[in-house]
Amino acid sequence: MIAGNLRSVGYDEARRVLEVEMANGEILEHPGVGKEIARRLMASGAAWSFYRDNIEEEFPARRAGRARPAGAGDNPFE
Repeated sequence: MIAGNLRSVGYDEARRVLEVEMANGEILEHPGVGKEIARRLMASGAAWSFYRDNIEEEFPARRAGRARPAGAGDNPFE
């Protein structure tokens, strides 16, 4: 886990989309986020605070789904 309610963070530079996975498994995409803001989030020692203060309100999110639990779907015979 990165920090607070953030489990993981990724950035698609070509699309300028920041993707965050929350602790509850929800995945959110924030379109329009610049490379520098994404870099600062990923380098932050207080990522959850940075996310709330600089991204959450400024770049409205769209739901992109939910993360699968580890190991889910690994066995095609389940």
